[in-house]
Amino acid sequence: MNKNILVVGAGKGIGLSICKTMHEQSNIFSVSKSDSAELNHLNTSFQLFDVSSSDMNELQIPDTLHGLVYCPGSINLKPFNRLSIADFNKDFEQNVLGAVKVIQKAIPALKKSGNASVVLFSTVAAKMGMPFHASIAASKSAVEGLCKSLAAEYAASNIRFNVIAPSLTDTQLASALLSSDEKREAAAKRHPLNKIGNPDEMAQLAKFLLSEDSGFITGQIMGADGGLGSLRI
Repeated sequence: MNKNILVVGAGKGIGLSICKTMHEQSNIFSVSKSDSAELNHLNTSFQLFDVSSSDMNELQIPDTLHGLVYCPGSINLKPFNRLSIADFNKDFEQNVLGAVKVIQKAIPALKKSGNASVVLFSTVAAKMGMPFHASIAASKSAVEGLCKSLAAEYAASNIRFNVIAPSLTDTQLASALLSSDEKREAAAKRHPLNKIGNPDEMAQLAKFLLSEDSGFITGQIMGADGGLGSLRI
């Protein structure tokens, strides 16, 4: 039986890679605030929808949902004294409240499956102190706390919640940070594995967390960061 998987933030980057990785084995319900020609080629059930501003009553979710991935992201790197309250609100709205709204909408459908998995995204910066990351680290730390709380609350309903916390990943969102060979080399050298992440690696981890192979894993923050969050070499 093909599973019904809802991917929010599916138009680019990691979300798009998840759709590419899973569309042949699952029924993918893809959601993005911008249209994507690549998604159209995958024959997913696509909905143009902006979680931050659209009416949640219009978000289309199948009656039974086996998996949910929420992966909209932001990279808002500024010195703390240049971050406005609006900056913090925008990151929190997208990363935390957006996830809250989608999960609340999806809970009845997730419960119906009898064995569901929710995957959220954080960042290595929530674990490590990094300059200029105050806004994004604050909102993603909230995502991690949300995950653990919901994992406890919905364990009896057999809904698992886990977070993937990447380091710098080669996506359009990070293009300004990887815009030259010199920047790429410097970014790679900051990681013990001497490389930056790619979205297909994140997609494979999400696929695992959505599968029965990870059936004993819940409430976890899984670093996909080239060792940056744990190692000193």
